[in-house]
Amino acid sequence: MKHSILVFLVSMIPVAELRLSIPLGIVTYELPVWQVFFISILGNTLIAFILLHFLERFSLVRKLLHFFCELSKKRHSKKFEIYRNLALVILVAIPLPFTGAWTASLCAFIFNIPKYLAISLIFAGLLISGSIVTLITLGIINI
Repeated sequence: MKHSILVFLVSMIPVAELRLSIPLGIVTYELPVWQVFFISILGNTLIAFILLHFLERFSLVRKLLHFFCELSKKRHSKKFEIYRNLALVILVAIPLPFTGAWTASLCAFIFNIPKYLAISLIFAGLLISGSIVTLITLGIINI
């Protein structure tokens, strides 16, 4: 139980997310693959939901991020609007640093994607990313 909680908490850490929690649970703690996958997806989805809720609720955060958001919108809105939903899924699905639920939550906030749509798109990306990381951890995919 202790190891499952640690896997859950690690999956919520920025940058680490699934990329660390899945190998930690499978290799280090030798937990069942299905359990590690489920716990990691759950923790990473929960943090995305919390972030989106937090960013949406606090106008102070919106004011602080306003300059950054407007600059990002001007630079990337045309590209993003073309691919919108697919772009968010792909952003999460690629298991590289800074391409997870934290970044996707911020992007969803910047580009005004409705919270529940953003959560479902992030969840889809997490399933893909989690599958890739699990297959790499098990040695099925070699990089």
